[in-house]
Amino acid sequence: MKPIIGVIGGSGVYNMDAIKIIKEHTVETPFGDTTSKIIEAEIENTSFFFLARHGKGHYFNPSEVNYRANIYALKKMGVQYIVSVSAVGSLKEEYAPGTFVLVDQFIDWTKGLRKRSFFEQGMAGHVSVANPIEKSLQMLIAKVCEETKVKFAVNGSYICIEGPQFSTKAESNIYRSFGASVIGMTNVPEAFLAKEAGIAYATIAMVTDYDCWKEEHCTVDEVVRVMKINNVQVQKVLLKLIPELQKNPVPFVKENQYAVMTDPSLINEKNRAIMQMLTM
Repeated sequence: MKPIIGVIGGSGVYNMDAIKIIKEHTVETPFGDTTSKIIEAEIENTSFFFLARHGKGHYFNPSEVNYRANIYALKKMGVQYIVSVSAVGSLKEEYAPGTFVLVDQFIDWTKGLRKRSFFEQGMAGHVSVANPIEKSLQMLIAKVCEETKVKFAVNGSYICIEGPQFSTKAESNIYRSFGASVIGMTNVPEAFLAKEAGIAYATIAMVTDYDCWKEEHCTVDEVVRVMKINNVQVQKVLLKLIPELQKNPVPFVKENQYAVMTDPSLINEKNRAIMQMLTM
């Protein structure tokens, strides 16, 4: 069966012992190179695609990731569902390190350095991101987290900052005043581009620390230690989630079918090809 599931994450995913690597794909896109080759893999005879967001060896910082190329390439490979695996800081006392927060909203606090839309240069389009997370996919992930006895929480806002520096304490407290649950550097514009591409998207936000608002010192060594534990836990989730999702795909509605507002006669050949790919 053609893989329809994509996972975007780090080495904690592609180093899983239970994964069988089938092939590495180099996918050309109108937006340049992906940050890594797309790995075609299998779990229990279930195919899926994996993309290392920061490149193998964590080569790209969050602002350097080519989000458009990554999402477009996964769409080109036929992916219909994306599970994003991301390390985050907690902005709430109850979300201790080791908790997986299945967020349902994003706050974009980046600085405008990232290309965040496929629609440009002669093709104007608008897609609603009122609900950026696909609820049916989020609920399936929650069900699997419960079954695998992973500590998790459902819903909450992920505030995405530019980085690569972490927040000042003043900034961290501002974000807490917004009511945000976790803080990260990568899921915007990734989630919004998935919407434009008609792909169901959901995030597993793995808490590593309390950012800097909490009055306790957290060393890099401690963060790395928690990350290793989180990677073991998320592997348990993915080993169950991927076969379940491919066996019983959750329903979702693509919201990009009528996005383009430009007169079709004015759209050039390159943009027409992009639009056809995104809406297929």
